Amino acid sequence: MTEFIIKRTANAKNDILAGITVSLAMVPEVVAFAFVAQIDPLMALSGAFIIGLVAAIFGGRPGLISGAAGAVAVIFVGMIAEGHTKGMLFDQPIENMGFFYLMACVVLMGVIQILAGVFKLGRFVRLIPHPVMMGFVNGLAIVIFWAQVKMFSHKTLHISPEGVKEYVSTFMSGTELYIMIGLVALTMGVIYVLPKITTKIPAALTAILVTTLIVVGFNMDVSTVGSYIIEGGGTGLKGEFPTPNVELWQKLPFNFDTLSFILPYAFLAASVGLIESLMTMNLVDELTETRGDGNRECIAQGAGNIMSGLFGGTGGCGMIGQTVINIKAGGRRRLSGIMMALTLLTFILFTDKLIEQVPIAALIGVMFMMVIETFAWSSFRIMRKIPKSDAFVLVVVSAVTVIFDLAIAVFVGVIISALVFAWENAKRIRARKRVREDGTKVYEIWGPLFFGSIIAFNEKFDVKDDPEHVEVDFVESRISDHSAIEAIFNLVSKYEAAGKKIKLKHLSEDCKILLYKSNPKFREVIVEDIDDPRYHLAENPEAFTKGLSEYKF
Repeated sequence: MTEFIIKRTANAKNDILAGITVSLAMVPEVVAFAFVAQIDPLMALSGAFIIGLVAAIFGGRPGLISGAAGAVAVIFVGMIAEGHTKGMLFDQPIENMGFFYLMACVVLMGVIQILAGVFKLGRFVRLIPHPVMMGFVNGLAIVIFWAQVKMFSHKTLHISPEGVKEYVSTFMSGTELYIMIGLVALTMGVIYVLPKITTKIPAALTAILVTTLIVVGFNMDVSTVGSYIIEGGGTGLKGEFPTPNVELWQKLPFNFDTLSFILPYAFLAASVGLIESLMTMNLVDELTETRGDGNRECIAQGAGNIMSGLFGGTGGCGMIGQTVINIKAGGRRRLSGIMMALTLLTFILFTDKLIEQVPIAALIGVMFMMVIETFAWSSFRIMRKIPKSDAFVLVVVSAVTVIFDLAIAVFVGVIISALVFAWENAKRIRARKRVREDGTKVYEIWGPLFFGSIIAFNEKFDVKDDPEHVEVDFVESRISDHSAIEAIFNLVSKYEAAGKKIKLKHLSEDCKILLYKSNPKFREVIVEDIDDPRYHLAENPEAFTKGLSEYKF
């Protein structure tokens, strides 16, 4: 009993310390992602707190850290900007309408994710090939990098004579640009060097503190979080406990136009969020040699996003970087995720004015380092070593991610991979022919029989010139779908129409069941009494050697 209590206490200590460490590492990243999506940093922090807490308590993978992630943030950029424009076109114009569309979109995103969990779609993440995953992270890194490059500019509000508001970006130049580059380089340098000295201090947080102290100490005139918010039309940060957003229900028009506007973004965000969360879950499974519940994680992620949207937060998902930090710091249980969320809440309530003083350059430096760590540099090394089809998928997924979005890229990658797999397997269908002493012609079929290999399968037979008795041996083949069943039925019909007898041998039990269900006629042509030892190798391993020695190739 004493050993059990000591072990539980040690685990709790590790979870608490790991949770605090992760929260320190998450603050700068979440704030940086907020600028990627051009939203209030506290809105992103509130979302990270709510999603992180709900997913930690109810999720299917203890140790997985969730929050406001860049993969989801980049999807909302265009929607928020367009939403602001739509708001100004109302009969009674509404400022910052894009944020209300965002919250409604996050709620709908959560509903879609819950439905995915209820219908047990979490298992389908296993169908994502490795080249697609590598292309996914490469494209994500490029998107985040380009979003940071855009931060090297100022936004100026222009109002046309018609009263239309428009923000015009002007790229930095001269001394201002050089100072910005210098501060970014300083931040990146601290993040790179500090872990080589000690790993007990969060590198990203330390880098931001160092850069901020230099800017404040030398009274440097540079863009900060506070000035950037004001420049974008905001009034600064205001730290407060997340509460239900009443304005969402008062100002958002609940009609078909709103649904049609937010639904595509909600579906993409839900898809990307689940893909990244389930990919992160698989990573934790490997690191801890345990197994999580993907469908339960889908439901928890959805519930977290619904709560976040209702309480004025942004959307999120599982975060690979923070999860790895948590696992390496000893976080294994739900307590680590709960501690992360509670520590994050402390930052929201008491450090809002400090966050306003953080230079934009520091956040850009953090994100640049994340881009470097996220990008799968090994993809360049293995490009010539992997099949050309996989290399093509990797490049296409990366490109589609940059040009369109993450969810479409994953779907395109999976479809291309599936088509390549089907094509390669379609070419593997073979038929070895021989004639017995009694004149019976035997076709021994090798390879999978499915929709892709049907044409090649049909080309193997010579109905017109074959003898009166024909036997088709499927011991090295497998019937996979309805197309294969139809092909076999048509083959039998052709031989019988030519006045010849055909028999089917060595069909597996599940294949025979499919054929019997499709047409009772198959009972007349399928041979049930099998005495070939090759057919029973799975049941009797000792028959393997004997079967090979007796069977003449």
